Amino acid sequence: MAKADVWPMIHGERKALAADLEALTDEQWETPSLCGDWTVRDALAHMTATAKISPPQFFTKIITSGFSLKNVQSKDIATERGGSPAETLARFQAEVNSSKHPPGPTDTWLGEVIVHSEDIRRPLGVKHEYARDAVVRVADFYKGSNLVIGAKKRIAGLRLQATDTDWVHGEGPEVSGPIVALVMAMTGRKAAIGDLSGEGVATLQARP
Repeated sequence: MAKADVWPMIHGERKALAADLEALTDEQWETPSLCGDWTVRDALAHMTATAKISPPQFFTKIITSGFSLKNVQSKDIATERGGSPAETLARFQAEVNSSKHPPGPTDTWLGEVIVHSEDIRRPLGVKHEYARDAVVRVADFYKGSNLVIGAKKRIAGLRLQATDTDWVHGEGPEVSGPIVALVMAMTGRKAAIGDLSGEGVATLQARP
């Protein structure tokens, strides 16, 4: 996938996620997501904040938040949640075509939209077919990166094999499964481990 194709893919995935969330009940919005202590609503508010921030704005926020990324995220989520789930969704819908982002490689934001969309969809039981080449690109990015999520360290010494596309990485005990599940496991989402098989699964499960 060419670099120029990344943002249209991000925009498309945001629109698809917004459409999937339109019919949620207030109770469903408070479902725990796969991302730490965040609810589904919190995770979407975080995605909205990411789509609204530029590098200069990010640096200002991190400085005024005591150089704590967690503090920045907590403040942004509180803002972007709005007063109701409907407002949370509306705020996200207003940013689906945004190409603004914090500092970092472009592939970071493709990974963010795919992983956080799964953080939201999986607990809700919502199925979605992601563009295979986009997920492969994210897997290729994460396999060599320890930025923030530590994927490179988490999968060290394992052989990852996708069962639904032509992608393989590493040497060692095998972990195989759908490419989306591999990406989620690479980012530490234990909920995806059940979709994987192979002698390396126990090792991956045990790693933080």
